[in-house]
Amino acid sequence: MSIRKVFTPNYIILFILLGLLLLYFFHGLEAWFGVSRPEEISIIILIATAVLWISEALPLYITSLGVLFVQIFWLLPALQDKGIVADRDDFLISFFGDITLLFMGGFVLAALLNKYRISRIMARYIIQKTGNKPEQILLSIILVSSLLSMWMSNTATAAMMFAIMSPIVMGLPDTTKFSKAIALAIPFACNLGGIGTPIGTPPNAIAMEYLQQENFHISFAMWMVLAVPLMLILLFLLWKLLLKLYPPGDLEIEFEIEQFHSLGKRQYVVIGIFLVTILGWLTSGYTGLSTGMVGLFVVLAAFGSRLLETPDFKNISWDILFMLGGGLCLGVGLRLSGLTDTIAQLIPIENSFFVVLLFLVIVSAVMTTFMSNTATANLLIPVAVALPHGEMILVIAISLMCSSSMVLPISTPPNAIAFGSGFLQTKEMSSSGFMVTIIALVGILLACLFYLPLIF
Repeated sequence: MSIRKVFTPNYIILFILLGLLLLYFFHGLEAWFGVSRPEEISIIILIATAVLWISEALPLYITSLGVLFVQIFWLLPALQDKGIVADRDDFLISFFGDITLLFMGGFVLAALLNKYRISRIMARYIIQKTGNKPEQILLSIILVSSLLSMWMSNTATAAMMFAIMSPIVMGLPDTTKFSKAIALAIPFACNLGGIGTPIGTPPNAIAMEYLQQENFHISFAMWMVLAVPLMLILLFLLWKLLLKLYPPGDLEIEFEIEQFHSLGKRQYVVIGIFLVTILGWLTSGYTGLSTGMVGLFVVLAAFGSRLLETPDFKNISWDILFMLGGGLCLGVGLRLSGLTDTIAQLIPIENSFFVVLLFLVIVSAVMTTFMSNTATANLLIPVAVALPHGEMILVIAISLMCSSSMVLPISTPPNAIAFGSGFLQTKEMSSSGFMVTIIALVGILLACLFYLPLIF
């Protein structure tokens, strides 16, 4: 075997994992850093999980299920030997708790909107009503993309919006760069739109779950109160930035969008389920129904009425739900072993709150540029929860930044879809995405320093 073959990424990952096992068997971490046996095991699980999530050497959901397996059969006995009260239910509940039901309801709701073309009808109707001025069309694209991404997968939204807008973009003259603005507006607005609701992106749900464990209860409506104003400001700045970078000049866009016939009976039922669900989520703090129970209602209503069938059930993004559960399960192990407290002690908390906030937000932005935002949130939020002050704002800041970093084509699925459309080059997406990321970072910092304290 040649040296080149030995140093392929898969072999490097294997060497790292074997090295971690050797450290465990020789008590290397325990001897070098003075950590306890449960903390040593948690460090090994954390590093191995991070390596597998970043490299995607295994499917993300397989890694998440592996976290559950090793924590029950490896970490749990070590915890019990140390006299720490823990059982397997502490880890299992992460895979089917209230947050999982909430996200499941969001996926089913998105499936309804897609199958019965409600999202497509809404998008085309709004775009058609904006007129032919390029500035207005760009704004409508940004608003529609972000609005839909608040309630359904931003990946599905980006794919649908490109299907609608591609004929228009291809019809623009070669002399204008405004086509770049449209192609960038869709993924960037989809990314930013996800921060608006708890179901918009997994990091939001992860943040809510950890805060709930710390007795900070944020309702669905409260999340929207704290996130939507920031989202609207960022979308406005995105609009202005794209117009500055790719001015339309005197361009006039003429387009026709196919007309839809009147809605059918089933489409009205889907709209009714959508509105009832939104109302249930927004009033969950007053009705006594948790957001997870409202999400379960969506599942029962959609499949019980046969609006969705078994093939639709199979197409739900179960891998995201398993990754969400795996991250929460990882956090349980980090907390029970005491590792989050140990890591939190390494962060220079003697500095001002702003320094800690800035450090975590920048780390979130950098990590999310190269890996899944769900994985980033799963790795950083448990540490933020363990910090002795401002943990609520720090957790929210991390979750918002995880959805707002969009420098590379691989940073988010909507970016990948936009890059794959053929309308953009890497440097165009990277330069624009970097500016949007910096704007979002500054906006999140200002919101955490001046707006969120007014709410909490």
